[in-house]
Amino acid sequence: MLILDTYLSSFALVAVVAGLVLLVGPLARKSNDWIRVFLLALTAILAWRYMVWRITATVPPLSFDIDAIASWIFLTVEGLALVSSTSAYFILTRRRERHAEADAHLRWWGDDPPQVDLYIATYNEERAVLERTLSGARAIDYPKLRVFVLDDGRRDWLTELCQEYGAEHRTRPDNNHAKAGNINYTLRQRLQDPDPPAFAAVLDADFVPHPNFIRRVLALFHDPGVGLVQTPQHFFNPDPIQHNLGIAQAYPDEQRFFFDHLEPARDGWGIAVCCGTSSMVRIEGVKAIGGFPTESVTEDFLLTIRLDEHGYQTVYLNEPLTEGLAPEGLQEYIVQRGRWCLGMMEIIRNVYNPFGTNRLRLMQRISLLDSLMFWTTTFPFRLVSLLCPLLYWYFGIIVVNASVSDIITYYMPYYIAVLFTLNWISGGLIMPLLNDVSQLLAAWPITRAVWMGLFTPGPHKFRVTAKGGDRTKAVVQWPIMRPFAIIFVLTLLGLLLPLTGDILFSHVSRAGDGIRIIIFWTLYNLAVLAVTMAACIERPRVNRPQRIATEQVILSVDINRFYGWLTDLGVDGARIRGPAGLSIGERGTIELEGVGEVAVRIAETAPDGYILDVLTTPQQYSLLLRKLYTADAAPGTTRGDLAVMMKGWARLFASR
Repeated sequence: MLILDTYLSSFALVAVVAGLVLLVGPLARKSNDWIRVFLLALTAILAWRYMVWRITATVPPLSFDIDAIASWIFLTVEGLALVSSTSAYFILTRRRERHAEADAHLRWWGDDPPQVDLYIATYNEERAVLERTLSGARAIDYPKLRVFVLDDGRRDWLTELCQEYGAEHRTRPDNNHAKAGNINYTLRQRLQDPDPPAFAAVLDADFVPHPNFIRRVLALFHDPGVGLVQTPQHFFNPDPIQHNLGIAQAYPDEQRFFFDHLEPARDGWGIAVCCGTSSMVRIEGVKAIGGFPTESVTEDFLLTIRLDEHGYQTVYLNEPLTEGLAPEGLQEYIVQRGRWCLGMMEIIRNVYNPFGTNRLRLMQRISLLDSLMFWTTTFPFRLVSLLCPLLYWYFGIIVVNASVSDIITYYMPYYIAVLFTLNWISGGLIMPLLNDVSQLLAAWPITRAVWMGLFTPGPHKFRVTAKGGDRTKAVVQWPIMRPFAIIFVLTLLGLLLPLTGDILFSHVSRAGDGIRIIIFWTLYNLAVLAVTMAACIERPRVNRPQRIATEQVILSVDINRFYGWLTDLGVDGARIRGPAGLSIGERGTIELEGVGEVAVRIAETAPDGYILDVLTTPQQYSLLLRKLYTADAAPGTTRGDLAVMMKGWARLFASR
């Protein structure tokens, strides 16, 4: 009874915090800046209340004792991660949306629209990827636009494809400085032409522009102080974590929090950053800084800082104006994030030290520090959190000496506040276990990239993120899964072997009431590791990329006409919910809005209808690409939905 009373009294602050956030949050609009500041400030205060308790009550005095060394190492990593989180809370206290500004200045140029170039950088992307992008580029609604495909792969067949879609194919004699060097080479040539560009938009080869991309972005250049406009990156296919775990319809891609919430917040502070693709730059600003910078493999972030140093601001237009192909393979996903980290470390080590004697504004220094802290603390903390319970089970080392009531009193209020606040801001994007999995998968490569970028001189090799390829077979990524499987087995054995009474594990009684914390920590790590290993099993991707659709169509087979609902649509296949009685192999047509009457073949039956082969003509193929990838809307889901996620998991397990 005494123990129960102790636990109940420990819940007092938890109840107050939970009641406060549940009372304030649902009644407040997301645009209410005062509520945003209040919730983030409350979260930060509770975070540092927890950290003060950790420092003063949960670690032994600093000494050369193994318990003390392990405890202080973990505390240091945790404290630095909390510094990074606090920096993010500070940045999130503001938010700026520029929709009205873009509406008000859509034709600031009057009757003389400026010349705009669109640069599509490519290296080894396959024809289908580039054709999709070129189809979107041809549909752009802007009168003075030239489209250039900058081909570092120097492929002859691409010349013909560019001519077909009204683009210009450019190559160069070498691949120096990768993407930035590729753009600089063509830009230098264009500045000598009779119609040099005043602005240049940049797209990766797998990003498709919407028809209003140029007009909407160009509107924000009405301010002569704007040097670059960045727009969000949306993806028409699920990333590897979404796809492999079967949660694409219930959980957004891993980059949604950054593009939908952190970038608008950074824009509110005047520190929005260029993210490469889906951006447009003022050529006058690029000339002022001597071209696109080449000192880092993430030239986009460096471009932002260099423009800012010369008086040109980067702003953010939070509208879905392009959509691209997320990495489909787990290895490519990890390589991409490792490259981002490496590039950031190169900038800080070689170009712009936030503590150095340069001309950076205070907020740009804070921006650099925020990025530095994110990459150097978040992922090492995730790794260390996996290892700490093992230190106890195998060596009796206790890194957090606390009781359950202490954890409830000091940690739980902070945890509830951060979980609620970030989900209130983002619309349900923060799901603890899934967020841990996305960080854990890339934790070691990113930690290694931090070391390489900060402590090795380079130059470091640029690795292009592979897109496309054969994804029709299930693949187990053993090299990625193996370390997680080893830690999973060690964690499970550490939890189970003491139950045998083996004398080697007699030290488990040392933890006292804290054993409950260690057991919970261990069980949580097992859950994270299990889901991480499941994400390493790459499921086949058929008829990819597909778009979920809810379009009513007429299916004609011979003289019969049936109404049905199109639920999935791709360039060569579709799924229709419709009448029974049709046979595999039968041919017919469906009427697609914006494309016309398209030939189809019944490929297989489904529980609620049929899987169709879509047999387009070349002209229809181009129109279908536009229909699929240039709609004025964001592809995929942008909010988390736990109920839909559970249904998706049920279907996934049933299919296995």
